[in-house]
Amino acid sequence: MNAQDHARFQFLYQRYLTELTLRGKSARTIDLYARCLRQVSDYFDTCPDQLSTDQLRQYFMHLVEHRSWSLVKITRNAVQSFFQYVLDRPWEYVPIVKSPKVQTLQDVLSQQEVGELISRTRKLSYQVYFLSTYSLGLRLSEALHLTVADVDSHLMRVHVRCGKGKKDRFIPLPLVTLEALRHYWATHRHPELIFPGGQPPFDPIPAGGKPRVMDRGGVQKAIKLVARDCGIRKNVHIHSLRHSFATHLLEDGVNLRSIQTLLGHASPVTTARYTRMTAEAQQNSALMINALVARLRIDWVAS
Repeated sequence: MNAQDHARFQFLYQRYLTELTLRGKSARTIDLYARCLRQVSDYFDTCPDQLSTDQLRQYFMHLVEHRSWSLVKITRNAVQSFFQYVLDRPWEYVPIVKSPKVQTLQDVLSQQEVGELISRTRKLSYQVYFLSTYSLGLRLSEALHLTVADVDSHLMRVHVRCGKGKKDRFIPLPLVTLEALRHYWATHRHPELIFPGGQPPFDPIPAGGKPRVMDRGGVQKAIKLVARDCGIRKNVHIHSLRHSFATHLLEDGVNLRSIQTLLGHASPVTTARYTRMTAEAQQNSALMINALVARLRIDWVAS
């Protein structure tokens, strides 16, 4: 791009970020959409307001052939939002951008495998993180951002704040998990976070003004390494713990509606697709979770 086009791109790009923010998009969505807009602009070396429908078809075909369908869908939404919010121009639908319907079932860890995986983890922070993610049915980011204030030892529940869809929810807190959280927190005593990032002593007020959580890439890599050391040949990742938690509750008779609430799913269809169905029974989910987690056999690392 020449200097004039680059200046126009910067102006439109800032307007795009503002429009996405005003429309309540999450920080992650804004980052993804902005990155996709920059990529399509770099591909043609032109300001995106100059792109024709034929050029967009060419770009989407490139994505279909070389990238994931997920990126194709995100890019389509990003470009469509740019045309509608910033350019105030009608979006000409590109019909080739249609993700194939694929329903996959994730691998489920047995309770024995979950206990072994936690026991064989040689770092206490990861041990407690894996237990918390499993026993509370959390998403990766939800567990990383747990704070001291989220853990209510009087009501024995955890407050998950601003989860997927910016929704809060309460989850029963198993006694085993509470004791593990207390034990790990006592090793660093961060005033806000359960899982702070960096090296101790942790800076409670970093330069950016917001405390840094434990590295997400580190926990993702760690669980794969530990699973390999345990001889588990399944495709194990952090989300496997949440998926296994839901499946184990179903196998123990917790009804699907309760599991949907615990996981924070907006639709019961998501829960039904996400877990393996078993016979439903009306049970007290808090008692069931305590019993489930208490059965884990874990050899804790010395602090």
